[in-house]
Amino acid sequence: MEALDYHAEERRKAEFDLEEMKIVWAGSRQNYEISDRMARLVASDPVFRKDNRTMLSRKDLFKDTLRKAAHAWKRIIELRLSEEEAHMLRSYVDQPAFTDLHWGMFIPAIKGQGTEEQHEKWLPMAYKMQIIGCYAQTELGHGSNVQGLETTATFDPQTDEFVIHSPTLTSSKWWPGGLGKVSTHAVVYARLITGVQDHGVHGFIVQLRSLDDHSPLPGITVGDIGMKFGSGAYNSMDNGLLRFDHVRIPRNQMLMRVSQVTREGKFVQSDVPRQLVYGTMVYVRQTIVSDASCALARAVCIATRYSAVRRQFGSQNGGPETQVIDYKTQQSRLFPLLASAYAFRFVGEWLKWLYADVTQRLQANDFSTLPEAHACTAGLKSMTTSVTADAIEECRKLCGGHGYLSNSGLPELFAVYIPTCTYEGDNVVLLLQVARFLMKTVSQLGSGKKPVGTTAYMGRAEHLMQCRCEVERAEDWLKSSVILEAFEARAFRMSIACAKNLSKFSNPEDGFSELSPDLLEAAIAHCQLIVVSKYIEKLQQDIPGKGVKRQLEILCNVYALHLLHKHLGDFVTTSCITPKQGALANEQLRLLYSQVRPNAITLVDAFNYTDHYLGSVLGCYNGNVYQRLYEEAWKDPLNDTVVPDGYLEYVRPILKQHIRTARL
Repeated sequence: MEALDYHAEERRKAEFDLEEMKIVWAGSRQNYEISDRMARLVASDPVFRKDNRTMLSRKDLFKDTLRKAAHAWKRIIELRLSEEEAHMLRSYVDQPAFTDLHWGMFIPAIKGQGTEEQHEKWLPMAYKMQIIGCYAQTELGHGSNVQGLETTATFDPQTDEFVIHSPTLTSSKWWPGGLGKVSTHAVVYARLITGVQDHGVHGFIVQLRSLDDHSPLPGITVGDIGMKFGSGAYNSMDNGLLRFDHVRIPRNQMLMRVSQVTREGKFVQSDVPRQLVYGTMVYVRQTIVSDASCALARAVCIATRYSAVRRQFGSQNGGPETQVIDYKTQQSRLFPLLASAYAFRFVGEWLKWLYADVTQRLQANDFSTLPEAHACTAGLKSMTTSVTADAIEECRKLCGGHGYLSNSGLPELFAVYIPTCTYEGDNVVLLLQVARFLMKTVSQLGSGKKPVGTTAYMGRAEHLMQCRCEVERAEDWLKSSVILEAFEARAFRMSIACAKNLSKFSNPEDGFSELSPDLLEAAIAHCQLIVVSKYIEKLQQDIPGKGVKRQLEILCNVYALHLLHKHLGDFVTTSCITPKQGALANEQLRLLYSQVRPNAITLVDAFNYTDHYLGSVLGCYNGNVYQRLYEEAWKDPLNDTVVPDGYLEYVRPILKQHIRTARL
């Protein structure tokens, strides 16, 4: 294959320091170096090959996943990788596996909800992978409504045990990753029952399979739930089903950091507040937001690189056709997604800080910021995953017909990513939780209780209800103060309007149900404000490197003004801006696209994704798309033979007219 770099000219246009932008994207020089090293380690290892993944049968795909997970663990041990390095390596293997749930859910659940004694017993085994765990919460009949789970854990005081049982078909655990074929243990969520009293849902550590021969233990029915959407995609994961038939576990396998059952069967709340349970939830959701920026960046990288290679129409006097990326229609669809990738990256960084801050406060018994952090992570999880899922599909369409090929990398990326819109909280349900939090915050405005964190802007209620946008020229929209005030006023006025309409209902729950579409929109406006404000805060930091800050400012303005354009109705109907100011914002947005264009390829290079990780013929670094498409076509199993299997039985009889119509 030719070693030509078809993007070389595009890269020469860059107006900023690429290496510095890579560091900004990674979050620090140390993160960049670790990420780069792990990405190249995976890319250079033939065991981690993945170009044939979509052609494997389900069984072969799953065995391939087991092989890669084992090899990754071997390399982690051999190289003595740190926890952060190991996490990076597994992410660059880029194949959903049981290890994702073991490290991402099972261990955090025990750390967050277990006692010190339980930590000492279970975590060393889990860290050494002497046991492999999953997170068994969702049931066949219940997902988002955790309080409606049906699995029971009934305490038997005679034996000092809990009896875990699935009383109905719908109480079957359904969907936990890693459960189907691999996990030896699970954190199982079940209704705690002592005597005749139901104490609600609690977590229990339950062994599922023998550590000798991996067979299910007595009373346990466990298996895989079947093929999912896509070809390779999430089918490498053994999402499972699980039923319990009066399975007994020792009392001390209830996660007892927050509450416990005594030897006598008495239910006791510990000194540790129940809010600590939310700490784990905040952690998981902040990682999902960070992952959203990675997935979106990956799709955008493929679409941007291909858009610079693909030429279509516009040829004059026999000259070359126009690069697709030079069409304004392409830019108006692609560049806001590029800006969103950076915006989500920076809000993800901030969420990481927020989690650390909340954790520190919780340890000091300060729960003041927890409700706001819970609502914030719920809303941002919902918004970023919904946007990213839609954006991956948009990137596929931006690549035209070739985007539909599996080797474009986009269909599989889409199929792998879209479950995030449902797991760890359905996105609509999460936004309604945010809406409840906003309504509660609004109701407390006159009480003297000041809003905190991401709702602090509501403390300026009088100003936000009266302020008017001061934009007179298109360039006025480049002022961060103008953008921020417009987004704050819109979010606040939408929340106030919802609160006023809710007050008209005698039954608040009836009102909430009736007005839920409006409440969703108010929650989205609040979440978009958070992302815009955190991007602006990022720009106020010291950002080194030639031209780096300038490019980030351009992308920040693209992100904000695109949202304003998309939700123009909200801004105008709440009187935050006038229709004329909206038109000026759109005019400025078009000018910004022209400023992004010379830097587009280098801005996606800053993601520092290897060709192996991208897994895309269209998004390859050197841009040699057409030769690679041609070569990849011949690798398909259908091309193993010139004449297809089945020709003699089915095609030849048709061609030779050997098929006769049966007489009636």
